[in-house]
Amino acid sequence: MREKVHRHLGKVLTGAALAAVGTAAMVAITLPGTAGAGESGGAGGATRAARQAGQGPDAAPPGVVERAPAEAERGTGRDPLTDDELGRVEKAALAGRLSALGENVAGERGPQRLSIDLAEPEAGETDDPDAPRRADVAFYDYKNDTLVTKTVNLGTGKVERTTTQRGAQPPPSRAENAEAARLLIASPLGAGLKADYKDATGKDLTSPDQLELSGGIYRAAPGAQPAVLDACGTHRCVRLFSKVRNGPWIDTRDLVIDLSARTTAALDRG
Repeated sequence: MREKVHRHLGKVLTGAALAAVGTAAMVAITLPGTAGAGESGGAGGATRAARQAGQGPDAAPPGVVERAPAEAERGTGRDPLTDDELGRVEKAALAGRLSALGENVAGERGPQRLSIDLAEPEAGETDDPDAPRRADVAFYDYKNDTLVTKTVNLGTGKVERTTTQRGAQPPPSRAENAEAARLLIASPLGAGLKADYKDATGKDLTSPDQLELSGGIYRAAPGAQPAVLDACGTHRCVRLFSKVRNGPWIDTRDLVIDLSARTTAALDRG
């Protein structure tokens, strides 16, 4: 793995550097009064310089930064969910047996929260300005490998609908990516990752906090992986994309972490 990673890093880093330049160009902003700042010559240049320095009769007044408006406790219509609504919705969705019996990605009590989204209007409510606002709260229960989605009425605070699915695998959350990295670092299969991190930084890799992580769900494909990964799809399995913080990428795409079984495996190379 290590030799492969070293060949891969330079190529990926070059692409990342180019992307960073492109991003910087996209967000560049010309501030008021700075256009032509590099020009010189004559009274015009002096006048421009005085104006830019905040002097003279035509000087632009100093900029004023306004405070961001206070966020309302409750939104209306199709407004994004407010922080207050997010907190109330999660509390309502977790009430009852799910909170007591569910299990999160770290094996602790309570299911793993994946997402909270504004729900689509019910049939017949699309054009109703007074239609109830609802939110869909998605959890993954590692106790029995099920995706649980609860629809909460934001006006009443009550759960109106609960759906449970097996085999449904939304993208992993940040907490799940971090737990996958923690399992990989502790696994013998993480030796290459730790060696390349050491080469890149001179430091030991001991925590997911030292990496920038994103991940994708892995589903079993017959004949394309070792048998230990056959449950992926029913189990929640993740492939990580790992990057040294403020540094290069380390290729961990051939490794799969089964979060349900808390095991790691390497994909067969064809």
